[in-house]
Amino acid sequence: VQLQASGGGLVQAGGSLRLSCAAPRTIFSVFTSYTMAWYRQGPGKEREMVASITAGGATDYADSVKGRFTISRDNSKKTVRLLMTDLKSEDTSVYYCNANPPWERWGQGTLVTVSS
Repeated sequence: VQLQASGGGLVQAGGSLRLSCAAPRTIFSVFTSYTMAWYRQGPGKEREMVASITAGGATDYADSVKGRFTISRDNSKKTVRLLMTDLKSEDTSVYYCNANPPWERWGQGTLVTVSS
């Protein structure tokens, strides 16, 4: 399964972006069974999880984004979103949507570039 993320772009430091991810129809029937998450991989860095959300809506965040990022999901629409506010240059990364723990195959990701 591959989930395609969208919504990235170029933004100035302090700005906001909203990322979205839609589950493919092949997993519609089981989408609500999975904890979903957003991950990112910055230049020269390993991929890291930044936010996750259980089927019931419980959330968890990396310390680096707490208070600035908000993950949400719509089980009826099979979507996962990430609202990013007060963006910093260190948030520049390719962002991916996947289950937590992640499925083997990763989607293309969406690039977020924060200019200082």
